[in-house]
Amino acid sequence: MNRNSFDPFKYLRCVNDAALSAGLRLRTGENFEQYIEVTSSTIGKSPTDPSFRPDCSRLEADRAFWIVGEDQKGRVAHVQALRLDDLRTTNLAGHLESLKAFYTDPKSRAAAGSSCSCLAPTAQTMSGMVAYHGDLWLREDFRGRGLPSTLASMAFGLAWAKWSPDFIYALVPSWIIEKGIADQYGYLNREAQGAILTLPDRGVKEDDWLLWLTRSELSQRIKAAKTPVQGLA
Repeated sequence: MNRNSFDPFKYLRCVNDAALSAGLRLRTGENFEQYIEVTSSTIGKSPTDPSFRPDCSRLEADRAFWIVGEDQKGRVAHVQALRLDDLRTTNLAGHLESLKAFYTDPKSRAAAGSSCSCLAPTAQTMSGMVAYHGDLWLREDFRGRGLPSTLASMAFGLAWAKWSPDFIYALVPSWIIEKGIADQYGYLNREAQGAILTLPDRGVKEDDWLLWLTRSELSQRIKAAKTPVQGLA
């Protein structure tokens, strides 16, 4: 898809209309102090990881944004966030294992015993301007409505319009794979042991899969998006 032919307003308006039809009103922002206020007071959502906490990571307005979805009563029912990292002098595996994916300054911020191993082979070759798509949560009463595809379409469309990254990736637990939710989001590639992560002070002990799209695949994902955004390339 020719990026110059991409009409982000039309595309995102259609995605937003699809969310509205499912009873979810979406809003976006770049103030992560505000985002943490929302996520920390949302019942049923686990704490936001350091990657999207302004006390741990530098989340500059032109390189990070969040999406929050509210029901008809104004209650939070969905959140997700994205950030762009410059990995032109390293690769994703090194970025994760250095803990810089989670802390701007791991030496001063990461607690003793913090570690991350990335054994996904492709992560060694993923470099350039790389977007991380994380902190995804959808309230239980909104599940089973086909929303993952719509919500991913919003995230992917905004990431393309803002950054056109070389890669976009997510780190997800095995149950996301087993339940087929990864397929609904539209990530085409996956490898196990993308992040074997331990953050003792935050109660994090995970063995996540790495999901990703290349720039070309992201472009095609938007172009081939199912209704309501079909044909908006």
